[in-house]
Amino acid sequence: MDRDTHNRLKKILHDLDNVNYIKPGEIPQIDLYMDQVTTFLEERLKGATRNPEEDKVLTKTMINNYAKNKLLPSPEKKKYSRDHMILLIYIYYLKGILSISDIQTFLGPLTEWHFQTDEEGRPDMAEIYANIVKLGEKEVHAVERDIVRKFNDMDLLYEDVDEEEDQSYLRYFSYVCTLSFDVFIKKLIIEKLIDQMEQKEIERAERQKQEKQTAEKAKAEKTGKKTDSKNDKEEKTGNGKKKA
Repeated sequence: MDRDTHNRLKKILHDLDNVNYIKPGEIPQIDLYMDQVTTFLEERLKGATRNPEEDKVLTKTMINNYAKNKLLPSPEKKKYSRDHMILLIYIYYLKGILSISDIQTFLGPLTEWHFQTDEEGRPDMAEIYANIVKLGEKEVHAVERDIVRKFNDMDLLYEDVDEEEDQSYLRYFSYVCTLSFDVFIKKLIIEKLIDQMEQKEIERAERQKQEKQTAEKAKAEKTGKKTDSKNDKEEKTGNGKKKA
């Protein structure tokens, strides 16, 4: 590996080590107004954008649209809780690789079962987020090793190309293609998993619908039997009076 390639690899690893993410203990415990939410997210995640001087993390319009489209629960008295903040962090990272529809499918059960829950046996949003961060921190080291391996593989290509600039370009072209294929495969897997989740949700909704219909039918039959019994009783009483 030549000095230039080595320096570029070193810079990539340095940038990877300094990727911004919000640690569980950094999320405010108090409810925040919209301006406070956007300011907090900008300060903590700005460094993770491609062009920190220009790119916005999440705008007020984005957040309002998420709530309007049921991707995010509506704020309470214009204030956003810690659980709101956690969902917004997930949305920020997911929106770069998934459609809004897929994010809705993916986060739907999380919101339904764990948003502001105190139900026994269900972990709260903070606990779940803390576990995700731990897994992510472990993954960073695996990614670093993978990057080094791919760089070393790239360095063995096109040794017979005489022009140094062309050789460098071809190696970087190969490297980006390899990374892109890796992203493509993982994105495909994610989409397949979300499709499976969506199908399970459809089946769950259908079961609930059938259970509701069965319960309503049983209730109607029970009510009908009571009505028939009452009518029979009244008819017998009426017949008895006529005989008298």
